[in-house]
Amino acid sequence: MFNPDTELLFPPRVIPALRNLRGESWQTLVDCVLTGEETSLELLAFVLLMVRLGGCITCNADAYRALHGCTLCAKQVVQRYRGSDDDLSTLYQVARTEIELYIQKRQPILNP
Repeated sequence: MFNPDTELLFPPRVIPALRNLRGESWQTLVDCVLTGEETSLELLAFVLLMVRLGGCITCNADAYRALHGCTLCAKQVVQRYRGSDDDLSTLYQVARTEIELYIQKRQPILNP
């Protein structure tokens, strides 16, 4: 079965739908991510966070999650997360740090 809302990994277009699912801290985090550019570090870190929380890597076309689409899956993941908003913020910061380190390693070293 084909669902037009299903993609390979968490799609950034779903982020606005997640804003009001938790408390103020979560809403502030989502707002911060949404104010950046499409290639911002914040957006990439949020996508990585959601890929990890939602298990996007193990999702496939026949999976229950895929049949319902990324938007519903992401909403359920955020609502069902048992930790606090601060825990989510910490996981986001870890993802952001990992992406920063990856980018630093990938940049060529220029000799003056």
